[in-house]
Amino acid sequence: MRINEVERQIGITKKNIRFYEEQGLLSPRRNKENGYREYDESDINTLNQIKFLRKLGLPLEEIRLMQAGSSTVADSMKRHLVTLEREERNLHQSMEFCNMLKSEEKILQDLPVESLLLEMEDMEKRGTSFSNKQEWDVKPYYYVMPTIIALGMTVLMGGLIWLLVDMFIDEPEEAPPLPVEVVMVLAMFLVIVGVLLAFVQRIKEIRKGEAEDAKKY
Repeated sequence: MRINEVERQIGITKKNIRFYEEQGLLSPRRNKENGYREYDESDINTLNQIKFLRKLGLPLEEIRLMQAGSSTVADSMKRHLVTLEREERNLHQSMEFCNMLKSEEKILQDLPVESLLLEMEDMEKRGTSFSNKQEWDVKPYYYVMPTIIALGMTVLMGGLIWLLVDMFIDEPEEAPPLPVEVVMVLAMFLVIVGVLLAFVQRIKEIRKGEAEDAKKY
C-alpha cells in the first residue's frame, strides 16, 4: 500500500506519517525495485495505535517506550494521568484568575497589567503553567517563504517565456527552431504549474497545522 492510500484510510497526513518514520515509531519496508515505501497491515495497525495515543495527548517518548516493551499501557497511563492532573490544576487556576479579572469591570487601558504579570510569574514559580499563545503569533510568517519562492519562480519562468516568444517574433533568425522553442516554452509553463500546485499544497498544510511536527496526531 502506498502512502497516499494510507493517508486516506487512516486520516493521518503524509507529512505526519513521514514524521513518525523519522522518529522511529514506524518502519515500512521499501520496494527493492523502485525504493518506494510500502505499507502493510502491521504498519496500518501501528499508525492507528499512534493516532489513538496521540489523541489522548501522550508524548512521542511514551509511545516509543510502549512500542519497545519498556513500558506497559498501565505504566504510561499512570504517568500521563499525573500530567493531565497537573494540567487540570493549571486550567482551574487560570479560570480563577480570569474570574478575578471578570469581576474588575475595567477597560484594558485601566488594567494594571504589570502587577498582574508579576502575580502570574509568582504563580508560575509555584508550579502554575499558563497557556502561552504568543507562539502562535508567528504563524502568519509561515506563509512568507512559500509565497516568495512561488512568486519568484513564476516571475522568472514567465519572463523567460516572454523572452523566447519576443525573440521568435522580433528576431526569428536568432531564435531557436520552432519545435525546440515550443518544447522550451512548454517545459517552463509546466514548471510554473508545478510551482503553483506545490504552493497551494503548502498553504493547505500550514492551515491544517502540519508545520507543527505532527502535533495534531
